[in-house]
Amino acid sequence: MIDWLPSLNALRAFEAVSRHLNYAHAASELRVTPAAVKQLVAKLEQAVGHRLVQRHGRGLALTEAGLAGRDSLGTAFDQLTRAVERMRRHSDRQRLIVSVEPSFATAWLVPRLEQFRHEHPEIDVLIDSSLKIVDLMQGDADAAIRFGSPPDPQLQSRRLFDERLCAFCSPVLVSGRHGLRSIRDLSRATLLHWDLAELTWAPATRRWMGWKAWLDLVGASDVDWTRGTSFSDYNLAVQAAIAGQGVVLGSLPILHDLVSAKLLVNPFSEMVETDIGYDLVIAPRALIKPEVAHFSQWIIREAKIAADARA
Repeated sequence: MIDWLPSLNALRAFEAVSRHLNYAHAASELRVTPAAVKQLVAKLEQAVGHRLVQRHGRGLALTEAGLAGRDSLGTAFDQLTRAVERMRRHSDRQRLIVSVEPSFATAWLVPRLEQFRHEHPEIDVLIDSSLKIVDLMQGDADAAIRFGSPPDPQLQSRRLFDERLCAFCSPVLVSGRHGLRSIRDLSRATLLHWDLAELTWAPATRRWMGWKAWLDLVGASDVDWTRGTSFSDYNLAVQAAIAGQGVVLGSLPILHDLVSAKLLVNPFSEMVETDIGYDLVIAPRALIKPEVAHFSQWIIREAKIAADARA
């Protein structure tokens, strides 16, 4: 029974007015006339029995009753928008959305995705590669691979890789008489920085270790870590290292494929192991989807294969 609710159009009109505090702007968003918006708001006020909007100088202001409903209505319409979008995207094929940190997607996941598609041709995979932490409980993605995320009791988490941070460069930089041999040789090398290295890569995650912290931990704090070239995109820093332009910090589990392909080398024995890593994170209700279960089993298996290959 929903006949006790005011009309959806009236609620939508008020929600738009509550954000713009202007009938004309709300009307432009809804593609109706200002008079129509005023009429819909008046009908809503009549239905709830309270004034919701009042004149304030030359503009509008919400009454206490209007303020009481503003935020919840905004959230409700956002959820309706997402629900309709999910219905539009639905098809008979299984569709899997995976939220992935960009460096992990580029260096490790994407090169292996063809194998997953070969094993499960019925599943269409969308890789959402960004630094944004999506809301898995709201269904914004089916699964996520996150770096350094603190435990969330609402989500199920499985560790894929522990973090093992090393210095990497092109094989060109270690050859010849003046090649990089020991950690002290970093004093004459170009250090490649990721601008976000001293910050969090996304909200609610732990810190990525930059050159200063790494050099301190390996006993080379006398190396000037402020020199070098900085990048806003970590993948560009890795590509610069492959091109022989300097030395980049990287996770051994993630860059292992590039090392195996002899595009990068780890010229030093120094390594820092941290208490963070890459985790597969899934909302419990998503696990009932066959495509999510298949992907979860597949990526855990691939992570184990990769770990065994490094052993």
